[in-house]
Amino acid sequence: KAAHTHFQFDLTVLMLQCQSEACYHVSVVWLIDFFVCFCFLRIKEWVDQMQKELITLTDTASGLENLIQVSIQTKCFVETNNPAQLVATAAGNIEKLLANRSHALRVSLKHFLMSARVSCGRRALNQTEDGKGRKNKYLPDDFEIDPDFKRPVSYNTTAVHIPTDIYEGSTIILNELNWTEALEDVFRKNKEEDPSILWQVFGSATGLARYFPGELLQSPIRLLGSGRKIPPKRYIQGAASPKDMLILVDASGSVSGLTLKLIRTSVSKMLETLSDDDYVNVVYFNDKAEHAACFRNLVQANVRNKRMLKDAVQSITAKGITNYRGGFEMAFEQLAQMNVSRANCNKIIMLFTDGGEERAEEIFKKYNPKQVRIFTFSVGQHNYDKGPIQWMACANKGYYYEIPSIGAIRINTQEYLDVLGRPMVKADRRAKQVQWTNVYLDALGLGLVITGTVPVFNKTNTGSKKSQNQLILGVMAIDVSLEDIKRLTPRFTFGPNGYYFAIDANGYVLLHPNLQPRVRPTFDEPVTLDFLDAELENEIKVEVWKRDYSNKYTLSSHCARVCVCVFSSLALVLPDYSMHYIRAKIADTITQAKCKFSTACSGFSTRNNALVSHRMYCKDLKLPDKNQNNTEFLMEFNDYIDTKTPNNPMCNVELVNRLLLDAGITSSLIKHWKTTESQHGVLARFVATDGGITRVYPKSAGQYWEKEAETYESSYYKRSLDNDLYIFTPTPYLSKENSSEDSVLVSKAVNLKVDGIPLKPAGKDTHTHTHIYTFTYLYSTFLKLSLCLPPTYKHIPTYHCVILDDGGFLVMSNRDEHIDEIGRFFGGIDPILMVNLVNSSLFTFKKTFNYQSLCHPEKESKAAAGLRSVYVVNIFHPWLFARRSIMQQLLVSITFPNFLDAAEMDDEPSDAKGQEVCIKEQTQYYFENNVTSFGGTIDCENCTRLYHAEKLPKTNLVFIIADAKVTCSSCDTKPLIQEEQQSNGPDPCDMAKNPRYRKGPAACFDNNEHVSSFPIARRLLLADPLERQMLLLLNTIFNQNNKC
Repeated sequence: KAAHTHFQFDLTVLMLQCQSEACYHVSVVWLIDFFVCFCFLRIKEWVDQMQKELITLTDTASGLENLIQVSIQTKCFVETNNPAQLVATAAGNIEKLLANRSHALRVSLKHFLMSARVSCGRRALNQTEDGKGRKNKYLPDDFEIDPDFKRPVSYNTTAVHIPTDIYEGSTIILNELNWTEALEDVFRKNKEEDPSILWQVFGSATGLARYFPGELLQSPIRLLGSGRKIPPKRYIQGAASPKDMLILVDASGSVSGLTLKLIRTSVSKMLETLSDDDYVNVVYFNDKAEHAACFRNLVQANVRNKRMLKDAVQSITAKGITNYRGGFEMAFEQLAQMNVSRANCNKIIMLFTDGGEERAEEIFKKYNPKQVRIFTFSVGQHNYDKGPIQWMACANKGYYYEIPSIGAIRINTQEYLDVLGRPMVKADRRAKQVQWTNVYLDALGLGLVITGTVPVFNKTNTGSKKSQNQLILGVMAIDVSLEDIKRLTPRFTFGPNGYYFAIDANGYVLLHPNLQPRVRPTFDEPVTLDFLDAELENEIKVEVWKRDYSNKYTLSSHCARVCVCVFSSLALVLPDYSMHYIRAKIADTITQAKCKFSTACSGFSTRNNALVSHRMYCKDLKLPDKNQNNTEFLMEFNDYIDTKTPNNPMCNVELVNRLLLDAGITSSLIKHWKTTESQHGVLARFVATDGGITRVYPKSAGQYWEKEAETYESSYYKRSLDNDLYIFTPTPYLSKENSSEDSVLVSKAVNLKVDGIPLKPAGKDTHTHTHIYTFTYLYSTFLKLSLCLPPTYKHIPTYHCVILDDGGFLVMSNRDEHIDEIGRFFGGIDPILMVNLVNSSLFTFKKTFNYQSLCHPEKESKAAAGLRSVYVVNIFHPWLFARRSIMQQLLVSITFPNFLDAAEMDDEPSDAKGQEVCIKEQTQYYFENNVTSFGGTIDCENCTRLYHAEKLPKTNLVFIIADAKVTCSSCDTKPLIQEEQQSNGPDPCDMAKNPRYRKGPAACFDNNEHVSSFPIARRLLLADPLERQMLLLLNTIFNQNNKC
């Protein structure tokens, strides 16, 4: 495959001189090797020439040297970032914010308890009085749009939400409305003392919620047990200490049919009562005991593990005999294991069975010295002896419940929470600690929030013995927006690649730049992103999480060295180049601002020529929304500066001065660009700065600028800082229709030294990147230098020459048919060549998972569903029987036992559901090492392809020459997929074998001494009087033995 005619001539002469076949063979092999070596040397030579011309073009067209000189000539002060001090200051400010919210909660709790005691001494209201004399009986007319809540609210009233399925005329509801009215004045006073307070809520155990300020609900929003301001799991966390729960399922032959379906559903709903603080496993037994899922120990009750257990329970089949001994023996052994992760607090066993004659007394004597509570559930309608399983519960500090039909599931699977909450009631003050929830999306538009909750105990005396009630009345709650917390962690002195992050006791991030959930507010699940899932996991980060650091530690990775300083659960990641920063002085910037930043000077008079980052420069300068034109914000900022000085008390002096300083320095670059002849192939030039200025030249290019105005959020900006390279980025490949917009973005961070301190500033004292769109130039240069071929051979179909970036994306090709695929992942263009580039160690890859994605739900077959003419109760709902006949449910459960397979009714229209939370997997490719030359052969069935690759020095590019695909079609393989695709994520079974470290809650309330031994039954407040009477009758029949 010689490329030049003189080589072809020499080869022919040597062949004629050979006198034997052996001589001929040796000569050919030697000449081919010589030619390959020579050609590779020429490739290296031309790659170096291409690299030199590209860098020269970039530096010349961008005015890089001019920018460096202006920066050096400008006097500036260099400040040092002290990581430990930064973390300590931010942590102190956050603690102060949360302490203020906690104080407001305690004030509300104190006044609430006082009003509750007074109300207990009054005569209870009845239904006929219907709350006469209550304040705010009528809707006020003073609702106004509030900038914090972004909706009409009233600060003169509280709002009360009663779920539609609860009878509002109930005596309990009327009295709760009466004795919670006192919270209105308390909430209002809290708001007056701290105007930054957001929603304040009291959520009752009955489902009623009173919150401040009052708002107008446009549509029903589910509460408490069904999630509104206090998500259900947050209510559970506030009402009971963490649990180690072993669910024991009877899978003997006697539970087949409807009873097994009831057990499956009951176990699923029991799992829903657990939070991330809890640990759980499911074991089923018949002749012998088995694990329901692949988990061999208790696992954290997170969303994925509970989903695995639910699916496993659905696969349980009924057969064999009942062997309580085997089941309880495995249950106690699992709860006794101390060398695995667990809650280490309340230990409980939940037994679901249809009953039996065995008590298994010897097992309890051997394994349970009254440390494990046992709750037993008799499931289904049968005539078996209930005495043995009732004895199991009573002899082991538990309770016995009956679940004869689907209607009793929710009531009885949540009843145990009252029992576990009694130690908290007895602990009183020690238990009244504010607990902060996971991050979740506020249903009313506040964005990401955390909620502080504190339980409200009923300490009233009941009965002749005056024993305390020991009930939890509800939860007091207050919201804190993550945006408020972020404002206390300023980041504009250490660059876009430095950041704070905060972790809770379960390892979930509360603050992190990668915490960006795309979740609709109607989703009930909290936003839980594990710290080790938010970043690429490595052993050092795991160790950082495990240990409680108070000093500075340096971590190394393949891409950067970072310094992590941890104060409590708050940490700061600070790159080496961000240890210092430039601090602008007011005297320097005010003069520059008079003209250089004005719209009358420096090219700012035209729209789309400059962009300003949307930062909180001044409190009384309104930030634009995402749809507002950037020029409008620039004009507003200019008008503001014309009337007020940068050191105005309403302004962040450092932010304003940095912005003005960058505006002055970059204006000189605009002048330089105007006087410099435009280079061939350069479409546009721009400069972006750390202070928040982005200038685009020429003016016409500004209207097509689609990059992020906030430089700290721009991927090209952040990537350039971490690499002392010229970064070439092709336009992302979308479709062939967009091929006319193909271009290549070249970016480079400017390196300066000020007083001997290395910086990466723009202009005078910011991180600057000079960028060029250079598609046309790169294409012409590439064709001129590609291949060791004469010009007449450059388009022959047997050779393929490409330039890829360090992610494996196509930047340039010598094939015209590939020009439309610029920006596409090369594994989709030439898969077998990409595989060999990985095998030769040019590229390597890592699979990452995005746990914050949305996917369209898979449509499940309804073939086995029950009759749609019969409404199937959503047993997730707070009150199961609302607005439906209980007799109908009982009749259907007997007549159509398969109705449990039916789909639950949707809580919202089907067209509103759209997407659901899912996991997506992406394969990230990158250069494996610093080796610059690579080569090899691709061996297929009956042909071979040669390839050679050379990296372009000081860039993120690699040049590759190879035999074209058409020369060896048998090598073809399936395209490699790089983009995100839906995935099941890491195998939970493998993760359970090596569980991640969890610190767990600080307090545990499991002391059962002196707690009440009387069972507790919540009263359902149904909307229909007939239903209430029927439920009362059924509750009397079904639960008459629920006592110990």
